[in-house]
Amino acid sequence: MLEDSTDSRIVAIVTGAGSGIGRATALAMLARGFSVGLMGRTQESLEETMLLAGQATVPPETRGEALIIPGSVTDEQDVKDCFRKVVERFGRLDVLFNNAGVNLPATPVEDIKLADWQRVVDTNLTGMFLCIREAVRIMKLQNPQGGRIINNGSVSAQSPRPDSIAYTATKHAVNGLTKSTELDGRKYDINCVQIDIGNALTEMAAAMTSGVPQADGSIRPEPTMDVRHVAAAIVQLALLPHSVNVPFMTIMASKMPLHGRG
Repeated sequence: MLEDSTDSRIVAIVTGAGSGIGRATALAMLARGFSVGLMGRTQESLEETMLLAGQATVPPETRGEALIIPGSVTDEQDVKDCFRKVVERFGRLDVLFNNAGVNLPATPVEDIKLADWQRVVDTNLTGMFLCIREAVRIMKLQNPQGGRIINNGSVSAQSPRPDSIAYTATKHAVNGLTKSTELDGRKYDINCVQIDIGNALTEMAAAMTSGVPQADGSIRPEPTMDVRHVAAAIVQLALLPHSVNVPFMTIMASKMPLHGRG
């Protein structure tokens, strides 16, 4: 049995915390007073996230504590080390934002190289599984028991973009990870959520503003939204008690053509 935590702060891990949605969410959590393990591929990007947290207009006494943990979700030992370090530092784990992911440029299925397919699967699917596995192991044994796992599904878990078979397949698979984790974790007060995010303005989504392929073959710009709205939604999910769950949430730029594609 893990030791009881003497820290009343919510303890979270954010993967892919060095950029985009992961960075925005980590900053929002720290501003709310969470203790946050920042996992990402490079030390430099995680240090930049910490620097931005320090510049936020939040009183130092209410700001959460961050722990930088460089590593890849595709590396089993990196994942184990990350979760171990967070528990050693903060005493428990309340929330995992399972966010790290990669994509390919739009590519017809017949032209996709096996190595590129495997890279997307390794990160978006296997990496997410590895993080879920470690989180469940910790959340089952800690006292009080339980926690919340929030998986970044993307609106591509609902409807594909043209020439996106690798990304779309992995994001559809996140649906199965979420449902199975929610079912298997129920008796341990482990909730699992899938948040499907559409057109949050990050480095990855910047191309939306200049034009992206549509289902009818045209190329058109799409509306985007401030990524801070996504981060705020994730923080609200993280604050829910164990007795409440939102299994699936979609947050998107309201005028993006999600329901008119595919």
